[in-house]
Amino acid sequence: MSLSYRDAGVDIDAGDELVRRIKPLAERTRIAEQLGGIGGFAGLCALPSGLKEPILVSGTDGVGTKLKVAFAAGVHHTIGIDLVAMCVNDIATCGARPLFFLDYFATGKLDVETGAKVVEGIAEGCKQAGCALLGGETAELPGFYGGGEYDLAGFAVGVVEKSLIIDGSKVRPGDVVLGVSSSGLHSNGYSLARKALLEHGKLELSTVLPELGESLADVLLRPTRIYVKAIQAALLAGPIHSLCHVTGGGLPENLPRVLPAGVALELDVASWQRPVIFDVIQRLGGVVDSEMYRTFNMGLGLVLTVPESSADAVASAFVDAGERVQRIGRAVAHDGGPRVILR
Repeated sequence: MSLSYRDAGVDIDAGDELVRRIKPLAERTRIAEQLGGIGGFAGLCALPSGLKEPILVSGTDGVGTKLKVAFAAGVHHTIGIDLVAMCVNDIATCGARPLFFLDYFATGKLDVETGAKVVEGIAEGCKQAGCALLGGETAELPGFYGGGEYDLAGFAVGVVEKSLIIDGSKVRPGDVVLGVSSSGLHSNGYSLARKALLEHGKLELSTVLPELGESLADVLLRPTRIYVKAIQAALLAGPIHSLCHVTGGGLPENLPRVLPAGVALELDVASWQRPVIFDVIQRLGGVVDSEMYRTFNMGLGLVLTVPESSADAVASAFVDAGERVQRIGRAVAHDGGPRVILR
């Protein structure tokens, strides 16, 4: 008996079919700087013209255990948006414009329909970010993943003028802190959320709680917001001293990453509205406040510091771009205590 690669669990024909399905999705994300298309050994992209000292900016991430919710709900067309968002939001905090994105999709047995839906979401995320889906890798790994499961990773590359890099060094006491609303959990804290809601709370993903007004699956799978275009618009409205993408570690762990020595942030937690899902997680899981704030974004996907003189103009730019933004605090002198003070 002659063995084939398919006998070993790898279906080359399915992989070829997925590439065929991906090509038109990627083509819709094409940007002016892109050279070539999907299918080669490497993706090509030129630097934008007009930059005096272009600096490349890169970021990589995954989606984490939010994937478990997608598997259980059988919903695969939005998780790719999360993948893109986690990467492009990070590089946008430097003031960079994302140029291109590449993904890695790995599964035990390739299901073309599922794979195509995942890439559909990735392409949508790239369109929202204004970057090209330049390429990627699909890996079929028999016996490595459970039935119907897959993993996702990706990375984005962008560019920024060297003189315009935002690195937090200009933050000063007295600066205004603006918070841009999240759409929910985004892509962090799902291990705790699943334990609190599904194990402790005994809820089903199909459960519709009165305070949520929609199924738990819909709430948990709401895609991470992509702030790239709003950030680019805000940068034209006035100076921004720091930008923080609030991910794993929440406000206490992420904000200090963009603060210079001698500066702390004092935040008024009553100044923004946190999505109800956080209250449900806290109640059903018996999670204390400190653990909530160091695990979840608590309703803020992006936090920035700006001088008072530009606060209104920058906030208006975010609103005009479709985001919800509010003043949430001030930068203060750091006295040796916590770098993020929640009042």
